[in-house]
Amino acid sequence: MWRYMGRKIGIYGITFVVAVTINWMIPRFMPGDPVRSMLSRASVSDPEALERMTAYYNEVFGLDTPLHQQYLSFWAGLLRGDLGLSVWLYPEPVTDVILRHVPFTLGLLLPAIILSWIVGNRFGAFAARSKVLDNTVLPIGYILTAMPYMWIALLLAYSLSVVGGFFPTAGGYSFALTPSWSWVFVSNLISHWFLPFLSMFVVALGGWAIGMRNMIIYELEADYSNYLQALGAPRRLIRRYAFRNAMLPQITGLAVQLGTLIAGALLTEIVFNYPGLGTLILNSLNNRDFFLLQGIFLFVVVGVLIANFIIDIIYVMVDPRTRVQMTGGAS
Repeated sequence: MWRYMGRKIGIYGITFVVAVTINWMIPRFMPGDPVRSMLSRASVSDPEALERMTAYYNEVFGLDTPLHQQYLSFWAGLLRGDLGLSVWLYPEPVTDVILRHVPFTLGLLLPAIILSWIVGNRFGAFAARSKVLDNTVLPIGYILTAMPYMWIALLLAYSLSVVGGFFPTAGGYSFALTPSWSWVFVSNLISHWFLPFLSMFVVALGGWAIGMRNMIIYELEADYSNYLQALGAPRRLIRRYAFRNAMLPQITGLAVQLGTLIAGALLTEIVFNYPGLGTLILNSLNNRDFFLLQGIFLFVVVGVLIANFIIDIIYVMVDPRTRVQMTGGAS
């Protein structure tokens, strides 16, 4: 077990270094100068003052040094927990900006992932043994899975917000309210949260339902199911074993789909102007804020790696075949 864990930690460590290095490189190869972009917003007209301010801010942000020194300085700051200062919101630290937006993204992402996975697997299992559900769930599932996150978000925003007027169109909460634990603010927060959550939930739901439906049918036709049926085992018991075995690929699929789901959350936030990391990425790109971009990417990379590591541990706990192979019981 410990050898397996050590090997996994080593793989994730290498993945982390490579992913963070790529995330550090991407913003720096983008066109545009972050300092010039910041000064253009300040409307500095004096050329001499512009040159002095450009030199000053290049030194502040460490952009006046060669790329390899910037890279080493980035890792030195990262090990200290310092992600630098935001160019767009100077002089606010990048960490403070990200922490202000992370709760919105996590509050959107975690319920959408967990609920779509649970409900989708249940609906798929029911559809595998009911022709009525199979003829309805499967086509709906294919339609939902084929919908891009941004498209379904636009459709929901137009139908339920613009036309229906049931929910707010954009934002995380009303600007007329001050954040607090009062029922007025919490209810307003939920009303702004619902449509972004619903758009992510319905798209992910179809994929999980289709996957579970196909796996249940495969397991019910497997040799062990036919053997149990020949022994006279109750149909409920056979279905229970089939459901447990069908859950294993779904757990693996959850790990694989995490990156896609996070990307979908970022696009959904942009459509609804939801104050999470997706909107923050858009603002960072528009303002050429390298440091804020690499900080957001770092958070996303760490989040995906931690989630995949947890799923790997869960897979070992629920799959006895993996535990047998780890102890050398299988050749």
